[in-house]
Amino acid sequence: MTDIQAGEAGHAFSAGSRRGRGRFINGLGIGQIVSWGSLYYSFPLLAEPMGRELGLSKPALYGAATFGILVSGFASFIIGAAIDRGHGRKVMTLGSVLGGVLLMAWSGIGSLWTFYLLFAGIGLAQAMTMYDPAFAVVTRRYGLEARRGIIAITLWGGFASTVFIPLTQLLVDRLGWRDSLLVLGACNLALCVGLHAWLINPRLDEAHRAPAQSGGNALPLAGTRAVHWAIQRPAFWGLLVAFTVYYGMYTGLTFHLYPLLLERGFTVATVIGALAIIGPAQVAGRLAMWLFARNQSIRVIGLAAVICFPLSLLLLIMLPKSFLSLAAFAAVCGAANGVITIVRGLVVPEMLTRDAYGAINGALTLPANMTKALAPAATAMLWSLSGSYDTVLMAALLSALLVVLAFAFAAAKREPIGVASAPT
Repeated sequence: MTDIQAGEAGHAFSAGSRRGRGRFINGLGIGQIVSWGSLYYSFPLLAEPMGRELGLSKPALYGAATFGILVSGFASFIIGAAIDRGHGRKVMTLGSVLGGVLLMAWSGIGSLWTFYLLFAGIGLAQAMTMYDPAFAVVTRRYGLEARRGIIAITLWGGFASTVFIPLTQLLVDRLGWRDSLLVLGACNLALCVGLHAWLINPRLDEAHRAPAQSGGNALPLAGTRAVHWAIQRPAFWGLLVAFTVYYGMYTGLTFHLYPLLLERGFTVATVIGALAIIGPAQVAGRLAMWLFARNQSIRVIGLAAVICFPLSLLLLIMLPKSFLSLAAFAAVCGAANGVITIVRGLVVPEMLTRDAYGAINGALTLPANMTKALAPAATAMLWSLSGSYDTVLMAALLSALLVVLAFAFAAAKREPIGVASAPT
């Protein structure tokens, strides 16, 4: 293919792909609301009545969720590589089928070991349907134009807890936890399966990729070869450390934030009111990026976001114990976390390579998911060593500073934006 032909093909794709882009992105966004809402946010509301009925302890129940996160992390590379090979429709559609069927199967659960086995499958469904595969599908179709789509999908996803937490509670109150799971499973089968099967079209993805292929001495990165290429880049290691430490720090802190704030002398009403700010603040942070920084370098956006975490912790440590100070902490922390989700989805194509998004992103996701799974228990152990959450706060602050340094290192060592292939 000549340069002129490639340019004409690329222009034809670009013009055609913009028609229907809104339908594609918004449909995936609605799928994210249902996937996150039913497979993730519903868990604590369903686990409580389940535990009471079956006589299961909270650690035993939440251990299943941890097990699911571990399975999701281990599956992330394989799933990402499959999407790189053009199987995005199959991955996300089958993931929604699996999620829907397993939610329904959960409704008939009667023993702890079957619950853990079931959550291994739910963890796999999460890896096949939630943000990372959606980002990989969008990046495969739109390449460097994927940024707007990824931001829009996170805006949709930000409403998952807003919609599904009250919906799940309403279902549990009216139907009980078992029948509620049947409804949530049906939501996956009725909405997500249809959306993913209809919207994700491998032919459009190939239409995008064909003009990008060169006839020279280079082959596009893929699979394990892509990961081997990435681990030789300093920027990859900076990002790996930054996101691994960040997700461990943030997950451990948020799981223990309620008792931590009570220990620091805040009233229950103040804590509940402040914590309610975090979710809307995440959406507000994403909207602010969409409106004011959509064309800004992801390096600058990411660095600004990670700097907000030590600042928010300093607000919590140093400001007087009032609702306003706690609300300021929640707003800064929540907004920054909302932006980090977008940064997480864009660092591979904008700081490493446009090729092999799924495989390289999966390699970054694995250790981050490990720390997310282990962080709540590790934070509890840290608290038990001193008997105070002051130790946890200091550890979180030091971790947040390490995240800033690691991300700054990655930003300084980023790959040239044109790097999209490796020599044969």
